[in-house]
Amino acid sequence: MERKANQKRIWILFGLILCVCIIFGIVLIEIQIVHGQSYAELATKGATRSQTIQAARGEITDRYGRPLVQNKVGYNVTLDKAYLTRGEENEIILRLLSLLQAAGEEWIDKLPITQTEPFSFYEEQETEIAKLKDFLDVGSYTSVDDVMSWLVERYELESYTPAQQRMLAGIRYEMERQGFSITTPYTLAEDVDVSTVIQIKERSYELSGVMVTESTIREYVAGDIAPHLIGQIGPIYAEEYAELKDQGYAMNDTIGKSGIEEAFESQLRGENGKRTITLNANGEVIDATVTQSPVPGNSIMLTLDLDLQRIAQDSLEDEIQWLQANGEEGEGKEATAGAVVAIEVKTGEILAMASYPTYNLATYNQDYNTLLANPDNPLFNRALQGTYAPGSIFKPLVGTAGLQEGLITPSYTYTCNHVYTYYDDYQPKCLGWHPNYTVMDALRVSCNIFFYDLGRRLGIDTLLDYAKQFGLGEPTGIELPEAIGHMASPAYSESIGEIWNPGDVLQASIGQGKSLFTPLQLATYTATLANGGVRMKTHLVKSIHTYNLDETVEEIEPEVVVDMDLSDTAVSAIRDGMIRASGQNGYSGTSGAYFGNYPISVASKTGTPETTGYPNGTYICYAPADDPQIAVAVVIENGYHGYWGAAVAKAIFDEYFFGKTNDQLPTQTDTLLP
Repeated sequence: MERKANQKRIWILFGLILCVCIIFGIVLIEIQIVHGQSYAELATKGATRSQTIQAARGEITDRYGRPLVQNKVGYNVTLDKAYLTRGEENEIILRLLSLLQAAGEEWIDKLPITQTEPFSFYEEQETEIAKLKDFLDVGSYTSVDDVMSWLVERYELESYTPAQQRMLAGIRYEMERQGFSITTPYTLAEDVDVSTVIQIKERSYELSGVMVTESTIREYVAGDIAPHLIGQIGPIYAEEYAELKDQGYAMNDTIGKSGIEEAFESQLRGENGKRTITLNANGEVIDATVTQSPVPGNSIMLTLDLDLQRIAQDSLEDEIQWLQANGEEGEGKEATAGAVVAIEVKTGEILAMASYPTYNLATYNQDYNTLLANPDNPLFNRALQGTYAPGSIFKPLVGTAGLQEGLITPSYTYTCNHVYTYYDDYQPKCLGWHPNYTVMDALRVSCNIFFYDLGRRLGIDTLLDYAKQFGLGEPTGIELPEAIGHMASPAYSESIGEIWNPGDVLQASIGQGKSLFTPLQLATYTATLANGGVRMKTHLVKSIHTYNLDETVEEIEPEVVVDMDLSDTAVSAIRDGMIRASGQNGYSGTSGAYFGNYPISVASKTGTPETTGYPNGTYICYAPADDPQIAVAVVIENGYHGYWGAAVAKAIFDEYFFGKTNDQLPTQTDTLLP
C-alpha cells in the first residue's frame, strides 16, 4: 500500500516537472523565435544619454551686411570628467599640454600669475587677482608665493617642477571656476588644427578623458575692427551660473561678456537643441536621434561703416605715432592714446568709433595677459568710458546760448585786451589781443576773453541747461555702457567738497574747470550743432535680422531726443564762425592747414584743454557745412594742439566723401596757430 502511494507521488512529481518543462519550452519559443529580434536588441542596449546641440550664435555685420563676426566649424579640446582617470588628472593634463605646446597650439589660462619663476602677479590685473584670492579664501595682502603654495596644495602638485606647477595650476583653477563635473566638461583649447586633432586621437590610450569636439567657433573676420564695440564671449563661471541656470543656460555654455556680444545676448544666443544618444552594453553608440532642432540666434546689423571704421582706427593710430616720433617736447610728443567718433548727423547713427591703443579680437585669448599688463590699457574704451575736459570746442555752445538768449547778435563786437579784468581777484588771460571781434571771429581765433564775458553774462545755470540739451553730461542713448561725465557747476563742486567761486563760470565757459565729457558726447554735441539744435538719439545698432539676414526682426528708427528750436540766426552765425576756424572763405583759421583748400565746406573748432599733466588735444567738425551729413569728434591724450585731430577728421572725410585717403602725414607749422 505504501509502495503504491510512493509511486503515485513520483508520477505526480514527474507530471509537475513535465508541466514546468513544457511551460519553459513555450516561453523559450516565445523569447527566441516569436520575439527573438526585439529581445536581442534589448540585450545589447545599455543606456541613453541626452546631449545639447549648441545653437549657432547670431552674426554681427556692418551697416551694409559685411561680416564683422561670423561662425565657422572648428575643433575644441575638452576634458570629460566621466572618463578622466581619477587620481591621474594632473598627469593626463600635463601630457596633453606637452602635446599642444609641441603643436604650437594655445590653451586657455587666465591665472593672473606669470608663467616662470620668480612668480609675480600680472600688473594691471587687480580685479582678477582679487577674484583668485577670494576663490582661495585668503587675505587681500597674501603674497604671490603664498597663493602658489595654496594652489599647489589644493591640486596636489607637490611632485612637479615649478614651471609644471604653474601650468597645471592655471588649468585646474579655470576648471574649478567653471564648475567642471560629470555633467559639465571643460574646454581647454579652442579651434585647434586638424593635425593636432589627429595626434590627440592617436594618443587617446594615454589621454583618457580628453575629447575633441566639433563645434561652432566664433570667427572674428575683422578681428582688429571695433573690438571695444563688438566685445567678447566667454564661459559661464560658477558664481554666474546660479542666476543664469533659470534662463536656460548650461554650465558649459558661453555668454556675451562685453560690448554688443553682451548687450544683445538675448538676441544672439539662439535656442539649443537636444540629441538622444543610445548606447549598447559596451558603451558604444548604436543610435543618435535629434529630438529638438537648434534655432540659431538673430544677427545684429550695426550702424558702423567697415571702411570708415578702418580709416578712423588707422588714422588715429598714425597720428599718435607720428606725434611720438615728430612732435615737439610738451606739444604733442607725449601723446599716448585717444579716441575718435563719427556720427551721421540726420539719424544719430554711429558711423565709426575708435579707441587707441586697441587690440585684436581674433587673438584676444592669447594676448589677454599682455593686454592687461599694458600700462596704456588697450582694453579701455576711451570713446565710451574716457572723460575729458572739452577746452575751446565748448565755445560754440556758449556762442549759441548767447545768440539764442539775445545777449549778443552776429554783429555784436567785443574787444579783448589780453586780460579779463571783470573780477579784481581773478583775471585770466587770452592767448592774444582781439579788438572788436564778433562771435564768428572769436570762434575763428578761439578768443578766451570773448567767451569769458559771454559766459559770465549767461550764468552757470543757463550754461548747464544748454549743455544738457546738447547732450553733454547726459546719456547719449547708445546701447552699450557709457560714462556720463558732468558739467562744472556749484552742485558738482559741493559734491566733491569744494567751494564754487564766481570766477569758476569763466573757466566753465571755455570748457575748462571741472567739466568732463566722453568723446561720444562730444560727437553727439557736434552733430546737434550741425543739425540746427536737433539732438538725435545716438545709436550703434541699425537693425536686427534672422540668422542669414533673410528677414528683418526689428528696424531701429531715428529718434529725436531734444529739439532746441534754435533760431536760424544763431545756427548760421555759429556755423559761419566754425567755417572760418577751418580756414575757409578766405579766413585764416586754427585748422586751415588741413581744410583751408578742402573741396567741401567744413565747420570746425579746436581745443587745448589743460590737465594735471600735458594738455590734451580736442577737435570737432562737421561737413558739408551748408548741408551737414557727418560730424566728427577727436580727442588725443597729451596731444596739446587741437588741430592735430584735424588730420584724423580729414582722413575720415576723404573716405566718406571721396572713398580715398590722404597718406601724407601732417607737418607742424606755426601758420596753424591763431
